[in-house]
Amino acid sequence: MRWIGRRESANVEDRRGGRAVRLGVGGGIGGLVLLLLYVFLGGDPSRILENLPEEARVGDPGEAVPGAPYQESAEEEQLRKFVSVVLAETEQTWHQVFSQMGRAYEEPKLVLFTDAVDSACGFAQAAVGPFYCPANQKVYIDLGFYRELQERFGAPGDFAQAYVIAHEIGHHVQNLLGISDRIQAAQARAGQEEANELSVRLELQADCLAGVWGNHAQESQQLLEAGDIEEGLSAASAIGDDRVQMESRGYIAPESFTHGSSAQRVRWFRRGIESGRLDACDTFGARDL
Repeated sequence: MRWIGRRESANVEDRRGGRAVRLGVGGGIGGLVLLLLYVFLGGDPSRILENLPEEARVGDPGEAVPGAPYQESAEEEQLRKFVSVVLAETEQTWHQVFSQMGRAYEEPKLVLFTDAVDSACGFAQAAVGPFYCPANQKVYIDLGFYRELQERFGAPGDFAQAYVIAHEIGHHVQNLLGISDRIQAAQARAGQEEANELSVRLELQADCLAGVWGNHAQESQQLLEAGDIEEGLSAASAIGDDRVQMESRGYIAPESFTHGSSAQRVRWFRRGIESGRLDACDTFGARDL
């Protein structure tokens, strides 16, 4: 990506080195994958943490320890600047799209944290991955997640990293358009399998919206370089429910999908990046995902 020297967003809130709330999930790698499966790229960490059995919890929900002053490495400084530039690019794209709809785009905040964070959606450890909290319109990310994305999920590259941010901003767009509230209300009336399917459609739409951003970023800013789109598609594929379930369970249960299969995530991200149109992302009206 051609990002160096571009405008950085003023909406980055750096909480690294702040207090760490000691609330987590036991069970080793299984607990980590469970959280990643539910929360990675869009879920609300408070919902799964509230429903965990007591023996799976670590620490006291209200207990906190002071954090030491944070000293970022040169690599972390580059990542901080990178996510700030990506956030600025999403702001430019969605201001334009919303303006074309006769609406004003409300810019979200992006919170950087280390280890754990106290959000309006509850306490969350870094193991939950990046997430969007609609209660305060903020995206939360521990930059250490990008190492996980590369080493564990096999999705390296700066555009793969940008896709993570763009997907979370996609959830913000859904929130502003009232889509998230409508789906949450429908899920409250539905059975578990139907609620899961609605969640999948919501997540796939956020993938498509991330693609819409990529399209606009290329058309207006020539932001992409050779291989960038492939990096984004690789990231979308790496975190499909089928791949995560196979790693965590050893088998695949499609009825329990909440984010979509690898093929579905790739398909909808590709649709967004090829069309650049909001109306191309109607996952709720699609018969086949």
